[in-house]
Amino acid sequence: MTAPINRAACAARDAADALAAVRDRFVVPDGVVYLDGNSLGALPQQTPGRIAAAVEQEWGQGLVRSWLDAHWMEAPARVGDKLARFVGAGEGEVVVAESTSVCLFKLLCAALTMQAGRSVVLTEEENFHTDLYVAAAAARISGATMRVVPRARLHDELTDEVAVLLLTHVDYRTGFMHDMPAMSDAAHAVGALAVWDLCHSVGAAPLHLNADGADMAVGCGYKYLNGGPGAPAFLHVRTGLHDALRNPVPGWLGHAEPFAFEQTFRPASGLRSMVTGSPHVLQLVALESGVDLWLDVDMAVVREKSVALTELFIALIEERCAGMGFSLLTPRDPARRGSQVSFRHADGYGVVRALIERGVIGDFRHPDTCRFGFAALYLRHVDVWDAVQAIVEVVGAGAHLDKRWAERAAVT
Repeated sequence: MTAPINRAACAARDAADALAAVRDRFVVPDGVVYLDGNSLGALPQQTPGRIAAAVEQEWGQGLVRSWLDAHWMEAPARVGDKLARFVGAGEGEVVVAESTSVCLFKLLCAALTMQAGRSVVLTEEENFHTDLYVAAAAARISGATMRVVPRARLHDELTDEVAVLLLTHVDYRTGFMHDMPAMSDAAHAVGALAVWDLCHSVGAAPLHLNADGADMAVGCGYKYLNGGPGAPAFLHVRTGLHDALRNPVPGWLGHAEPFAFEQTFRPASGLRSMVTGSPHVLQLVALESGVDLWLDVDMAVVREKSVALTELFIALIEERCAGMGFSLLTPRDPARRGSQVSFRHADGYGVVRALIERGVIGDFRHPDTCRFGFAALYLRHVDVWDAVQAIVEVVGAGAHLDKRWAERAAVT
């Protein structure tokens, strides 16, 4: 007989949790159940001190000397190499640069330059909208076209015209997770490059970029990596493509000799040629602090807990919120699910806003999706129980129908 799920059972799971002590490395406000780490990760306890040292000592006292003495100039590659170990890439195959959008644009333009004679960037309708905007611009500038198809037609549309297959590993809205090795293999079978957006999978699911056939990838630093709002993104290019890389936005830091100040661009060897401008030092300090927290964590254990948390949430919603208008949007199969759960609800915006007022922070995605992220490093099983209890009370009392929610805020 299966034991009943109650708060005491959830607390027992937390007592046996191998990651329980990691929660203490984060600032988790009292009275808050934070289910939005897939939008902005929690603040690591060590980050304020690291930023203060960079501001007060390295900048305040070291001044311009800190580009050398504090190793500011090497930060994009140093943090990139730490990330490489975490995402299944090799040394020199990951570098931190600008925002996700800028990094993706640079990768797509570089990929299209490599794929002369091929004219199509293939992606899916379910892709994140910015990725669609960026891909359309990169294709237009490169003299290619973008083909956007339903997910179910991706295999049918992979022809010898396709230069690049661009996919987001974990869908931002539903949490659907692609089979990376299978889709990369399918791209390679027709001579296309596989380019992956990892924004909702890095820190949420184990990644093995080289083993799984990723040619290029981009990921953000402010979600599960806990690098802070506006944290810079990283880009990955497998070593075999480095010699053919051409940065569409060449800058002095990607030059072979940045301080030679030559009028003509000579690209640096390897992935450093994809760096454009000066490192965003303070943002890199915060990102490195977040990345460092992952270096002694077993990602397999993280994934196991992530699956347990999402399974628990789905089970509790379907048991305790039956008849309240929720329908599961996220894949039920954990192998096809990232570390988030989305439910549709006709009054989803009101549900999310009323929950936030009670200290349960999730988010809403147009038109009717309540989205909840499960950051395994600092979320507990009792948090899942308390979140569902709040949902029961909010919807049961009709708080989600408050007239205040008729006008939606600019940020959801």
